[in-house]
Amino acid sequence: MIHPTAIISPDAKLGAGVKIGAYSIIGDMAEIGAGSEIGSHCEVGVHAGVLPPGPLVIGANSLIRSGSIIYQNSTFGEGLTTGHRVTLREGIIALERLQVGTLSDLQGHCSIGRHVRLHSNVHIGQNSKIGDFVWIFPYVVLTNDPHPPSEVMLGCIVKDFAVVATMSTILPGITVGSGALVGAMTLVREDVPADTIHVGVPGRNVGSTLKVKFKDSGEHVYPWRRHFHRGYPAEAVKKWRDEFPQGELNT
Repeated sequence: MIHPTAIISPDAKLGAGVKIGAYSIIGDMAEIGAGSEIGSHCEVGVHAGVLPPGPLVIGANSLIRSGSIIYQNSTFGEGLTTGHRVTLREGIIALERLQVGTLSDLQGHCSIGRHVRLHSNVHIGQNSKIGDFVWIFPYVVLTNDPHPPSEVMLGCIVKDFAVVATMSTILPGITVGSGALVGAMTLVREDVPADTIHVGVPGRNVGSTLKVKFKDSGEHVYPWRRHFHRGYPAEAVKKWRDEFPQGELNT
């Protein structure tokens, strides 16, 4: 299960069935859960010197694709999945089933909830807080310095079920409310209320997410959990079906 060119510290902890690809390096503070796979040319358990050495915990059944770098002092729940050449810095606490797309960069010291999906080329600044079932699409940036360069860090907050569309920028200290939609290429410089749409440069509130409807059926798109269930656990889907009986939002 371990390629002969891989370098594994004797102090690393590997669960049953772990696979390590060619030329990958597994550091002495790494703990990799059973059934996980580390692709080629990865560095897992890197010590950056920012914090004292500390464990990197990767939950069971995770998939780390080639070229990714994951630092010490972070904890990832079961089923972490990355694209290629992803950077995950120190101080990240992420719950189960985090997906991080190719070339994304999480700068650490942040918290991430369950079943969060980050697409490719996403940048998450330090001190960010991301809730459960959040979608962040390609080229989104969550900033944290209100007057760069400075020592001030005001992380962004993105709450449960929120959607941030491609190429949007969230300014430091901003909260995107639960179920909100940030439209593509939006500059968000004020808090976004729950279940509202925020679009433009600068961003502005244009009303409830209930305004958005499918072009073919005319049914409401949001809350998206009413109709989109692919890849989510059965218990969550059942809860959402109970929350939104068929036709409730279309009357």
